[in-house]
Amino acid sequence: MIQQLACTKSSFLSTIKNDCSFSAIIAGVIAVIVSYAGPMLIVFQAAKVAHLSDSLLSSWIWAISFSSGVIGMVLSVWLKVPVITSWSTPGAVLLVSGWATYAYSDAIGAFILAAIITTILGISGLFTSVIDRIPQSIIAAMLAGILLKFGVDVFISLQQLPMITVPMLVCYLLSRRFIPRYAIAITLMMGVFSSYTLGYLNIGSMNISLVYPVFTKPTFSLQALIGLGIPLGIVTMTAQNATGMGVLKVDGYTTSATPIITTTGLASLLFAPFGSHGVNLAAITAAICTGKDAHKNPDKRYIAGIACGILYILVSFFGGTISSVFSALPSTLITMIAGLALVGSITSSLSLAMSEESYKEGALFTFLVTISGITIWGVGSAFWGLLAGVATTYILTQERDSKEMEQGA
Repeated sequence: MIQQLACTKSSFLSTIKNDCSFSAIIAGVIAVIVSYAGPMLIVFQAAKVAHLSDSLLSSWIWAISFSSGVIGMVLSVWLKVPVITSWSTPGAVLLVSGWATYAYSDAIGAFILAAIITTILGISGLFTSVIDRIPQSIIAAMLAGILLKFGVDVFISLQQLPMITVPMLVCYLLSRRFIPRYAIAITLMMGVFSSYTLGYLNIGSMNISLVYPVFTKPTFSLQALIGLGIPLGIVTMTAQNATGMGVLKVDGYTTSATPIITTTGLASLLFAPFGSHGVNLAAITAAICTGKDAHKNPDKRYIAGIACGILYILVSFFGGTISSVFSALPSTLITMIAGLALVGSITSSLSLAMSEESYKEGALFTFLVTISGITIWGVGSAFWGLLAGVATTYILTQERDSKEMEQGA
C-alpha cells in the first residue's frame, strides 16, 4: 500500500514537472500582480469605510489571499484546468457602499450567509444548468465587454508615462513577433527596468511584516443578512462566478461548474470569520491564465493556476505589506501589463461573440450593455449585459422559429 502511494506521488510529481513551463508560471504571477494592484485597492477602500483596525484589515487580506490560493491550486491540480480563484471584487465594491451601516460581527454573519447561498447553488447543480443554457457567444460578448476597458487603458496610459509605456509596447510587439510565449514576461521586465532607471520605482516605501489572522465570532442581524448577505451572494454568483465560467468556456474548457462553485462556497464559509467576504472564480485575471499566452497547449495551462495559487499563499502571510509593495510600482505599469496580457483573450472573445449568425444581435446587446458600466439595485453591468443578450436572443430566435413554422405549414 505504501509503495503504491509512493508510486502515485512520484507519477504525479513527474507529470507536474513535464507540464511545467516558464510562460505558464509567468501568467500565474501576472494574474497575482493584477489582482493586488487593482481589486485589492477596493478592499482597502472598504476597510476605510468600515473603520477597520490594521489587524482586522491584515486578517481580511490574509483570509481572501490564502483561501484563494489554496482553492485555486487544489482545483487546478484536481481538474487539470487553470482554475483561478480570487476574492469578490463586485462584493468589495458593495461593501464600500454599505458596510458602514453594520457592525463588523454582523458583517461576518452576512458573509456566512452569502457563502451558504453559493454552496447550495453549487451542490444543487442549479448554477451549472443555468450556465449550460446560455449561448457561448453571449458569454463571450459579456467577457469582451468586461475586458475591453483594459485594452483601451493600454493606449490611454501611453500619454501618462510615455517614457515607460512606449518602450513596453514596442517590446511587447517585437516579443510577440519573435518569441510570443514570453512576450508578457519580457514586457514586464522592461517596465520594471524602465521604472527603476527613471526613478519611478519607489523601493524605499516597502516594509515587511507577518500577518496574524483574527477570528471574529459572527452575529446575525436580520438587517445585515438582507441588506448585505443576500446582495453579496447574488453579486458574487452573477458578476464573478458566471463570468469566471464564461472565461473557461470561451477558452475551450468544458469543466462542470458544480465542483468549482461548491468548493469556493465552502472555502468562503470556512474563512468568513477571519474577514473573507467571499472566494469565487476570477474573471479578468483568469483570462490571463487560460489563453494561449500561458501555453499553446490548453492541457498544460493548469500550471498557471498552480503558480497563481502558490504565490497567493506566500503573499497572504505578508498582508500588511501588500499595499506598500504595489504602491512602489507606477500604476501605469500595472495598467499596461494587465491590458497587454489580455489582448489574446479580448481577440478570441470578440471573434467568438460574432461567430454565430443567429446570436449576433444578442451578443451585440450583451457587449454594449456590459461596457456601459450601469449598476441597478447594486448589481453590475456584466449581469445586466448577460440578461439583455439572453432576452434579445430569445425574442429574435422565437420570432424566426415562428416564421419558419408558418412557412412550413
